[in-house]
Amino acid sequence: MNKRYLLFRILRSIVSIFLVTTITYVLIYTLVPRNTIFKEDSTYSKLKAHPDELANYENTAFDRMGYIEYLDSRDLVKEVRKEYKEATAKPSKENKSLYQKWAKENGWKLGIFPESGRYYATKDIPLLKRIWNFYSNLIVIDHPWKVKDPSNPDLKRYLKIEKDPMVGWALVGSGTQYKYQIYFNGQFPFIHQNIIHINLGTSYPTFSGQSVSDVLFGGQGQTVSEEITLADGKTMRSSANIYTRQYRDSNKISSREKAMYHDNYVQTKPNYKDPSMISISFRMGALAVVIAYLIGVPMAMVMARLKGKLPDKIGIALVTVMISAPSLAFVYFFRYLGNTLFGLPLSFPTYGAGDIKSYILPTFILGFLNVSGLVIWVRRYMIDQQSADYVKFAKSKGLTSKEISRRHIFKNAVIPIANGIPGSIILSIAGATITETIFAVPGMGKMLPDAILSHNNPLTVAIVFIFTVVGVLAVLLGDLLMVYLDPRIKLSGGD
Repeated sequence: MNKRYLLFRILRSIVSIFLVTTITYVLIYTLVPRNTIFKEDSTYSKLKAHPDELANYENTAFDRMGYIEYLDSRDLVKEVRKEYKEATAKPSKENKSLYQKWAKENGWKLGIFPESGRYYATKDIPLLKRIWNFYSNLIVIDHPWKVKDPSNPDLKRYLKIEKDPMVGWALVGSGTQYKYQIYFNGQFPFIHQNIIHINLGTSYPTFSGQSVSDVLFGGQGQTVSEEITLADGKTMRSSANIYTRQYRDSNKISSREKAMYHDNYVQTKPNYKDPSMISISFRMGALAVVIAYLIGVPMAMVMARLKGKLPDKIGIALVTVMISAPSLAFVYFFRYLGNTLFGLPLSFPTYGAGDIKSYILPTFILGFLNVSGLVIWVRRYMIDQQSADYVKFAKSKGLTSKEISRRHIFKNAVIPIANGIPGSIILSIAGATITETIFAVPGMGKMLPDAILSHNNPLTVAIVFIFTVVGVLAVLLGDLLMVYLDPRIKLSGGD
């Protein structure tokens, strides 16, 4: 592999990811009215009888989603008093004059709560700045100077390897956001880290207030309790995921938390029963591709070898039917057959993510949907190869059609077939919208249309970003796999 070419491909991939994500961001945040985010928010509807709470709720939501900067009454008073010590929260002519003067000087828009008469301030964030904020905050790196806690001025700051009483050997931090920077456990891939995190914003209105990264990459369903070892060596059952221990300011820690953890790292995420959305989609997508290739490649080989004969004609008829039938009808038909003949569940939640029965129908159907395109492509490629010189030479040596197809044509066909495998996996994950929706699978494919319909703009942008990243990487991995299988192939800038 040409290193210069590889570097060029990586740079081109980064540019592609940036362009697709930025265009999506611009379209969503310019063409979709911002007030649509409240259409599916039941809390917003309930607050209409309380104008002050409604205004605060609305501006807080806009602030979280990056539309505006928002200062409520308390924060506004603090900011104004930095320049005008005489300012108070009391609604009066004198205060109003001070607030208006401050807002004009600092580029803020002054607002008044209808009921209390108190003041608040908002400032629209320009689109270019919003885009900059998205990318500049995308990658978060933890370090010993991350935590700023005025209530703990003597906080030690370090990174060191030690045997922690709760998790065993780990790279432990102090002054970091996360206590365990690198740790080991029995879950794949066995070595884990909390040094680098992806920040994709805050979800709203669905999964309100949660990190988008937690929504997509975190567990789902009910919390699960397990036995944990505390800092003093005692054990207890808890749903807390101790590997996610995060710092909390000293003045906000309860006595119970202090007794459990003996330090400021008391904030944890829960353990969930079910795997993450991306994990479920990846499992189903990868297995669907395996199914498609196990069925499609042998079928295409037989059809190509027996071109024009009965097996080929039957295969063409089946492929034609599969292509002609609407995907929706195809899914419902095999869903009915699977339930009637084998008693498989009609929806994923019937047995949940912990039962293999939940995966069988949606995975097999997703695989079947990819068979027709694969058969057509492989069959056409192998038929084209039948007229190649090396095939004629093999025939002259007395090899049978079956031997030629298996030993020579298929051997050459493996390279382009392998090249398409990474892309097929990604397309299966991204294209699982229909199957995941019909079977109510809590995966990425279902989440994208759900996010669009619920006007969850941060989640929509995040999913597009993830699909773009994995799609671009799939193309690169396909090329690398092709070179690995056949070292004679040389990729260069002209390819």
